[in-house]
Amino acid sequence: MWNGDALDLDAYLAHLGYEGDRSPTLETLRALHRAHVLNVRWENLDAVLRGDVPLDLGALRRKMIGNARGGYCFEHASLYAAALERLGFTFFAVLGRIRMGAPKMLPTTHAMLVVDIDGRRWLCDVGFGASPLEPIEMTAEGAETTDGVWTYRLRRGEVTPGAQGWTLYQPADEGQKDETGDGWMARHTFTLDPQYPVDFAMANHFIATSSHSPFSYRPFVQRVHPDRLHLLDNRTLITSRPGEKPEVRELEPREVPKVLSDVFGVDLTPDDAALLVTKLA
Repeated sequence: MWNGDALDLDAYLAHLGYEGDRSPTLETLRALHRAHVLNVRWENLDAVLRGDVPLDLGALRRKMIGNARGGYCFEHASLYAAALERLGFTFFAVLGRIRMGAPKMLPTTHAMLVVDIDGRRWLCDVGFGASPLEPIEMTAEGAETTDGVWTYRLRRGEVTPGAQGWTLYQPADEGQKDETGDGWMARHTFTLDPQYPVDFAMANHFIATSSHSPFSYRPFVQRVHPDRLHLLDNRTLITSRPGEKPEVRELEPREVPKVLSDVFGVDLTPDDAALLVTKLA
């Protein structure tokens, strides 16, 4: 279903720097998840520069494996799904609604995977950008969890009128909406309705091409480190560390390609760099 048989697994794992066990265990899933988040870049530049983000495995391989480029959630989840399928994991895909303090209901435009291991379910959210470094267990009573640096809360409950699902929370920074009364903000919600590549294609088309999607015209680039997160939102560079006030710097358009390379490890061709500077001016 996810074209795992067409994936060059050795090349993918080499790109991650992963040399561990390949059996479909929780230990493998945790290590693979962490390696993917830390080593596969997150960016929406193809949508901004050319309004086209293909999800076929060949395009994903050429762009995201052995290359200084990355992708957004549909690309990450599709590539990760191919790897999990090839490794023999049992899983299904889901779509979520981004919240992040939004005052209105947003469409289901965030892709994730749910993995079943020995009767336990794990949320793999490798394509959020500011992604958890490890899978998060989905338990009936919910729980707070940490990947060693960042902290999350996953709760089951009503996510849209009459629909039960899950909400992933993160600590609310200064100025962000505290939705629980004790310092937590919802980052996204999702149900367990299984999704398939054709569903990814539909949502991806909206994200990459619609004027109602900020990803179609506004650059977003993120890079997670074990101790910090870098975010480029249009021309605003933000560096966040747990428990600290974010550092914010406004960039000139001509600075952006160098910052992409130096801070995010995303290298554009000269033509793409010039086009991006023009769009940001």
